[in-house]
Order: sequence, then structure tokens, then C-alpha cells
Amino acid sequence: MTSTSTPPGLARFNALEEAAAFAALHEACASTAWANRLLAARPYASAEDLYTAGDAAMAELTAEDLAEAMAGHPPIGRPKPGDPTSAREQSGMAGASDELKAEMLELNLAYQEKFGHVFLICATGRTGEQMRDAVKERIGNTPEQEREIVRTELGKINRIRLARLVEEDA
Repeated sequence: MTSTSTPPGLARFNALEEAAAFAALHEACASTAWANRLLAARPYASAEDLYTAGDAAMAELTAEDLAEAMAGHPPIGRPKPGDPTSAREQSGMAGASDELKAEMLELNLAYQEKFGHVFLICATGRTGEQMRDAVKERIGNTPEQEREIVRTELGKINRIRLARLVEEDA
């Protein structure tokens, strides 16, 4: 395979020193186990290979690994200050009314009390109302059901973040 067939962003990722590649992966997903699995499989021939590896690593995460991954995500409606990634991903809440923001805060707290972690959803492209409706629906789930929904949502978030990582121009 020649370097011309590998997208420039992916080639750059493949060529990163191990510590830098780990840092980039850990920024995409706060699970150390997930980042290590993807790191160990480098180099990737295509972006799709990277996404598939990310999905496979997500499927293998333990409950503790998932908890570590979730700890890297701020509550919906309260992106990390100075973090352009969480602000961009949660932009659907940016224009929300004060009432919706207050309702979301209450729902986040109730969810966190029930499940012991933040409400996690792939917020990209969703409105504040859609996120509110999702937390209202999901708060009735069992912890086991919710853990698998969170795994799916994390997988979606990770794919978006990996795509951004490998599609970036120099």
C-alpha cells in the first residue's frame, strides 16, 4: 500500500509517536482500555478500519471502562469551559431557553442520582428538546439497559471524534 492511498489525516495519525497517538485517542474517548486497543492496532489502512477497530474496542469495554469513558463527558447543557469539542457537540443546547436549560439540569441530576453517571447521548445534530425528551425516556431504564445504550451512544461519539481526527487538514 502506498501513502497516496491513505488519507493525509490518517497517515499523520499512523505516524504519530505512541504518546501523541495515545493522547489523541484518549481525547476522543477517556477510556484508557479503548485508547490502548486502538493504539495497538496501528497503522490503519483506511479510516473505516479505524472506525471498525473503535467499535470493536467499545464492545469489549467493561463496566469500569465505560465509567472511565463517561467521566470524560460533561453534563448536557454544561459543556466544559474552554473545550471547543464539548461546546460544538452540545450546540443544540446553546440556543435553548432558560426554562429548558433549567429542566435539563434537573433531569441531569435525577439521572445521575439514579445511574451514578452523567446522562450521555450523542448530542451532535440534536436539539435541546430532543435531548430533554431522550433523558426523560431513558431515566426509566434499568441500569443494565442504560449501560448498553450508553455504550452505543459513546460509540457514535467516538466515530465522530475519530473522523474529525483523521479528516483534519495539516
